[in-house]
Amino acid sequence: MTSKAGRRALLAVALLTVYPCTGLTAQDTLPVGYGTLKRDDIVVRFATDQLEIQVLPLAEQVIRLLAPDTYRSLAQLLKSKGRDLAGAAQRASVDRPTLVMVTFFGLVPQARFSPEDVNVTSRGRLFRPVGIVPLSPRWSSYQLDAHEQAVAIYLFEEGISFREGMTVSYQGLSNDAWTGVLPTLDRERARVTARASLQPRP
Repeated sequence: MTSKAGRRALLAVALLTVYPCTGLTAQDTLPVGYGTLKRDDIVVRFATDQLEIQVLPLAEQVIRLLAPDTYRSLAQLLKSKGRDLAGAAQRASVDRPTLVMVTFFGLVPQARFSPEDVNVTSRGRLFRPVGIVPLSPRWSSYQLDAHEQAVAIYLFEEGISFREGMTVSYQGLSNDAWTGVLPTLDRERARVTARASLQPRP
């Protein structure tokens, strides 16, 4: 008989397979292939004296608004890391994680970074990462040379809303630039719907 923990692990893997690890919900009906936004249009970025930090939400409701090539690249990345993401979700006992890509850029030689210090505040709640899947070999060194980068996919508990303002924080610094991104997302969402209705796919 399958244990409770085993059933939970199987559920996590199943959900991450069905929902491509990007926070897709049944209510999210945005068509794929009609977005025009660039990554720079939706990335939250801020800097310390040693690092620049970039935060990119990976929810389908967000990345479907990106240009087709960019969307496909991110979707393929998530698919290729599906097993790692499912394992991280299982270890955190989170069935439907919210995924965010975090990039650290070194601004000076021997720039130190602390992955666990990236947090998100949404709807008045502080979310700390429950799992991290590195994408860069140098991630575990926690140190970067100038112009070097380290990238990872962060897993947070479900509950972060990308349709509302949110704040990203790191070691006492905070950035609420996402609030300024929301009008861009709303306009592009309307345009995507309009483009899809004018050019129906077979």
